[in-house]
Amino acid sequence: MTYTESELLPLSGVQHVVFCERQAALVHVEQVWADNAFTIDGSHRHRGVHEEAPRRERRGDLLIVRGLALRSLELGLSGIADVVEFHRVASGGVAIPGARGSWQPYPVEYKRGRRKRHRADEVQLCAQALCLEEMLDVPVVEGALFYGKEQRRMELHLDAELRELTAEAARRLRELVDQGFTPPASKEKKCDTCSLLGLCMPEAMTRRRSARRYVSAALERVLGGGDP
Repeated sequence: MTYTESELLPLSGVQHVVFCERQAALVHVEQVWADNAFTIDGSHRHRGVHEEAPRRERRGDLLIVRGLALRSLELGLSGIADVVEFHRVASGGVAIPGARGSWQPYPVEYKRGRRKRHRADEVQLCAQALCLEEMLDVPVVEGALFYGKEQRRMELHLDAELRELTAEAARRLRELVDQGFTPPASKEKKCDTCSLLGLCMPEAMTRRRSARRYVSAALERVLGGGDP
């Protein structure tokens, strides 16, 4: 199945789905969002990549393009790439206006923190690569994630397993949006870093905990467990 331009969903949604389907639904179905220190810092870093640095930069056999618009009618996604590097190759790449030779695209996604245990960042990068493959009609088998906390670039091979995980995330995002469904909350350790924690309220919404117990615990935290 292919989608039209008007049907495309945000590419960032696949990352949300892999991290937490409830978060994905809150953002892309219920259209809610909230910033925290992590998202604000991340926004500043992305602004530096997109706005403060030159949009196009040439370094010998390396061409750097920032803020490149991407889309895949097959996945039904569109978004903006932080950076797409184009490496000059002997053959098998793409032609670029104003630059002689053949060039191989190589997406690079910037993240503020450290490498995660889950694969949400990898899926987001892979979705960008799949968009590039469809748009440029050239295989994109590698990319990189740059983590600001570590100041480290992690090279990533975009293998069949990751591609299937990415396609499944895109399908699941589409299901959530088409059905208008928001999964129930479930409190996990990763919730503490989520900017939507205050809106999601996993401790209050979980079926394993009554609203009365949640309110009592919240009051105890605020009052310190003693009389005023």
